[in-house]
Amino acid sequence: MQSIDLHGIVAYPITPFHDSDGSVDDKMLVRLIDRLIDSGVHAIAPLGSTGESAYLSESEWRHVVETSVGRVAGRVPVIVGISELTTAAAARRAVYAEQAGADAIMVLPTSYWKLGEEEVFQHYARIAAATGLPIMAYNNPATSGIDMSPELMIRMTREIDNVCMIKESSGDIQRMHRIHELSGGTVPFFNGSNPLALEAFAAGASGWCTAAACLIPEQTLSLYAAAQAGDMAAARATFYRQLPLLQFILKGGLPKTVKAGLRLSGLEVGAPRHPVLPLDAAGCAALAAILSAVTGEGASLAA
Repeated sequence: MQSIDLHGIVAYPITPFHDSDGSVDDKMLVRLIDRLIDSGVHAIAPLGSTGESAYLSESEWRHVVETSVGRVAGRVPVIVGISELTTAAAARRAVYAEQAGADAIMVLPTSYWKLGEEEVFQHYARIAAATGLPIMAYNNPATSGIDMSPELMIRMTREIDNVCMIKESSGDIQRMHRIHELSGGTVPFFNGSNPLALEAFAAGASGWCTAAACLIPEQTLSLYAAAQAGDMAAARATFYRQLPLLQFILKGGLPKTVKAGLRLSGLEVGAPRHPVLPLDAAGCAALAAILSAVTGEGASLAA
């Protein structure tokens, strides 16, 4: 298995589309990736929920992988998101991500039928057998319909060589404490629930996987730096300043709210792909006001 030193702010870029025909906008994707890396984020994670992976064709998915890995060019780690109904499709994408030069993959199990723990375990084991990439086990029951217990995820880190990290997004901070307890602090885990960022760092999280970095990179990085320095007063101050935005983008849906925020900053990233609709006028006005309050600079965040 390849090794990876992953920590800090793991940024989730959106997948930009041309408004004219709905195709992937390569030039804007490159610009967004450069913008995130220049801001100081510690890793790039294309093709998560924010990247609308579920709404891309196979060729589009592969193209975003190639473009992202090529543009990052080793400046920070690249963690490619994979979420497929079948194990075979997920393994195929894992192989492709490895061939394209990704540093790790983040696997979110999803299913039409309810899966038992052994079925989920075997899903990860078969994906791991197909690739040498490190695997982040991603628990997000709100989007996947599958809720993996801390016990199951820790078991996978112990019994499946490639599974070496966890992203917990259930919104239950006790899950993170349980992961830390079960592993004795040896398994890196990452917060995926934006409103829990402060509590997650207090619980021992190695980092924060967030789309908020697309809109307020300085604030997300400041929170991580303060938490790492043990300055919880500064961490609380920066967290509560950005909390209204974290709550807004989570409640409104990440692709539509983050894309709306980027457009407010002057970046034409296109609309979300149907059936998701763009943020309406009232929502955009509310988002602009929140961004102004969080950044103290109005809504203009363009690079």
